[in-house]
This record gives sequence, structure tokens and C-alpha cells, in this order.
Amino acid sequence: MNGGASAQARTPVRAARRIVVKVGSSSLTAADGGLDPAQLSGLVDVLAAARGRGAEVVLVSSGAIAAGLSPLGLRGRPKALALQQAAASVGQGLLVHRYTEELRRHGLTAGQVLLTLDDVTRRAHYRNAHQTFAKLLDLGVLPIVNENDTVATSEIRFGDNDRLAALVAHLVQADLLVLLSDVDGLYTAKPGTPGARLLGDVRSAADLSGLDIGSVGSAVGTGGMVTKVEAARIAVEAGIPVVLTSAGNAGRALAGDPVGTLFHATGRRRSTRLLWLEHATEALGTVLVDAGAVRAVVDRGASLLAAGVTGCTGAFHAGDPVDIAGPDGVVVARGLVNFDAEELPTLVGRSSHDLKRELGAGYDREVVHRDDLVLL
Repeated sequence: MNGGASAQARTPVRAARRIVVKVGSSSLTAADGGLDPAQLSGLVDVLAAARGRGAEVVLVSSGAIAAGLSPLGLRGRPKALALQQAAASVGQGLLVHRYTEELRRHGLTAGQVLLTLDDVTRRAHYRNAHQTFAKLLDLGVLPIVNENDTVATSEIRFGDNDRLAALVAHLVQADLLVLLSDVDGLYTAKPGTPGARLLGDVRSAADLSGLDIGSVGSAVGTGGMVTKVEAARIAVEAGIPVVLTSAGNAGRALAGDPVGTLFHATGRRRSTRLLWLEHATEALGTVLVDAGAVRAVVDRGASLLAAGVTGCTGAFHAGDPVDIAGPDGVVVARGLVNFDAEELPTLVGRSSHDLKRELGAGYDREVVHRDDLVLL
């Protein structure tokens, strides 16, 4: 890790042929909270330049709620979900219309894609979303992506567009993710703090140890530096490098200049469903297991069976995410449970054979199948 990235370090950026760019609300809005036409136009110029160099571009854009504030007479981002949804409903059309008009100056066509969690976690939805993106890019369209705020509930949201962008980058098999905000990169402490310095490169989780990255976003957005670092971790663990910088540096960042912070890829591509399960869910309960079950799940990659379960806590239903904890209480995995919290205690410690014989064929299934389980 160092304070300034070398030109060689940006080779993955220059080589990227499919790029996902995420821009936050604070980079698109004026002081009154409405859309800033000059900032949006400048961003489109940068995206068009990348297209001109032969890259395919997908834009994940916040700003729908912010764009709806002024028309509804709201002075700031509302806290109530229903009011957020109303602002998004009004603002999303305004936002995409502006992008459409600006892209038309460059002879480019915009395509709107609104996503919910189901679209990247359910197999059929994921396949359809992947095919839609593939066709849009094949037709030369520049997809503009946002969360479908008008229908999402607090329980089924991505949480912020940083995570959404990381999952979209995996969905479209991107070569690069660029996160644009109002900060020019990742610092060792809050920018402006004495001794704070910009990190040019992050090559492993160890490089983030001890950093004070805060947790507060802007007045019109939801994400702070914490969510951006988390999004970067999601992407790099899936083999996708990430550049984090300010919207003002977007042109240089996409050209491969050493600006902002480059998070180097650390892993290989993996299931988007498992990426979501690890990084974008909140466990609704905990399934307690014995030491043998911990070894089976962690060391052998096995499914969790009722025989290894010792108890559970929380209020969850079949299909919900739950943590899996060993006898010492340490959480070792997260998975999608196949039984309700009320039902699971009746199955504790019993073999699949006995459950099938006594309760029927439907009860010989795993408590958590290994395909729906990720180690933590």
C-alpha cells in the first residue's frame, strides 16, 4: 500500500473493456438538493469518452429521491419510507430524462434498468437481468441502473447503491468498478485531519486495518465511506478491481490515470447469490450447532443437517438468512434456512432418516443447504 498509485498499478483500469460506474447523489445535486445539470452533463461527457475508446459502460446512478425533492416541495431527504418512495417515483423520470438528453448529444442511447434484491438473488430473476444487460450492451445502449425505490421495502433493499453497483458489476461480468463520490479517495483518517493521507492502492484487507473511515453519508445520499469500502470488498473478492475517487476525477480515473484509490482484485468470480448473502443481508436469527457440525460446514463444505443443530434464536421463516454459530457462540457461516424458527427446535439433534420416517419426506431436507451457505 502506498500514498500514490503508480502508472503500472493502473494497468487493469486501462485494460478494462466493460466498466460499471457508480455515482452518488451528492455528486449530481446542487445546494438546494435538486439535480445539477452541469455536474450531470460533465459525467455524461466522461462516460461518452470511455465509450469512444471502445469500452462498454453501465452507469449505476443515485439521485432519484434527490431529484424528486424540489418538485414535491421537500427541503431534505425524508426519513419515512413511503415519502422516500414518492420522491423516487417523481424523481426517477426526471433523472433518466436528463441522462437521455445528455447522452443524445453524443449519439448514445440510454436504457433504464430498475432492480430489486430479487433480481440478483433469485435464479430466474438473475438470469433475466443478465440477459437484459447483455442485449442492451450488444445493441450499444448505455444502461442506467438504480434500485427500484418505489416498490422496495426496508426489509428487501440493497441498502445503498454502492452495494448495488458491486453486485451489478458481478452480474454483467465487468472488468472494472468505479465508485464516484464527493471525496477524492480513501484516506487514513477523515480528510483534513492532521496526518491524514490518501491511499493510492489497497491490495488486501490488511491495508485497511486501523483506518478511521467514519460512517456518515451526505445530506442527500445514504452511503458513506464505510459502504464504499464494503462495496469495494464485495467486488475485489469477486475478481473485479475498483477505483474510488471523486466525480471531478472521473475522466482521469476512467482513462487509467493514478487518481483516487485502486482496490486490487483479490479473488475469483463467485456466485452473486453468495456475494449478496455475505455482504448485503442481515441475519434474522442464529442457528446454534455442535462442534461436529462446525467441522462439517467449515472444513468439509457440507450442508447443515438437523443432527448437528442444538438450538436457535430469533424470529425467522424458511428462506430467511440466518447466522450459524458453534458451541462457543462464534458465528462461522450465514445461510438461507429451510425451516421456520418455531419448527426447528422439534428437529434438533435428529437424523434425516428418522425425520423422514416419523414426519414424512419433506423433513429429510437440510437445515441449510451448502449451495445457500457462505463462510464468514
